[in-house]
Amino acid sequence: MAYPTVSAPYGLKPINRFDGVAYAGATQQLPIASTYNTAIYDGDIVALVNGNIVKSLVTSNVSTNSSTATFGVFVGCQYVNTQGQTVQAQYYPGNAAATNATAYVVMDPVAEYKVAVTYSGNATVTACNASVVGSNLQVRQGTGSATTGDSGVSAVLPTTGTGNAAALPLRVVAVVPETAPTATTYSEVIVKLNNPQVLLAAGGDYV
Repeated sequence: MAYPTVSAPYGLKPINRFDGVAYAGATQQLPIASTYNTAIYDGDIVALVNGNIVKSLVTSNVSTNSSTATFGVFVGCQYVNTQGQTVQAQYYPGNAAATNATAYVVMDPVAEYKVAVTYSGNATVTACNASVVGSNLQVRQGTGSATTGDSGVSAVLPTTGTGNAAALPLRVVAVVPETAPTATTYSEVIVKLNNPQVLLAAGGDYV
């Protein structure tokens, strides 16, 4: 039996770079608009829209500069709560409870992330075989946890004969043997973001 067992999705966790350079955990600090009322959890994919960070709603198609783009991965934030206190937090609760918010985002376009594998229709962690390496995968958004601060995002197990569409948001670069439920199947994979905004020729409009 694999240890530890992956019991639920947890988002994307930055672990490395695929170019061989040592990963230093660098983040960029970017604002969250005071009117933005959607929670963002540790491990959520985020997009940059009009200069502000939003939770990316991407599932199967990466857009250029909208809420389904991929800019990077959210790993925490700072904001002022309703008592006027400055808070360092693992997740952003929404503008009803937070103002002057700054997101910490891993935006390195060659960063690698560990992520759990699920089916598209539910949040149950499933297993894939090693042939998934090299495939492009969809994202399942899931529901984040206000208790742990973790994202509910996972990678979707492709059906046989799929995984080659260029618009899909994730590329699998490796499997994770440490949590493999059997000798030939894997509950977690290592991915990179496809078509991140920072590498696109088309920029966002000035507003």
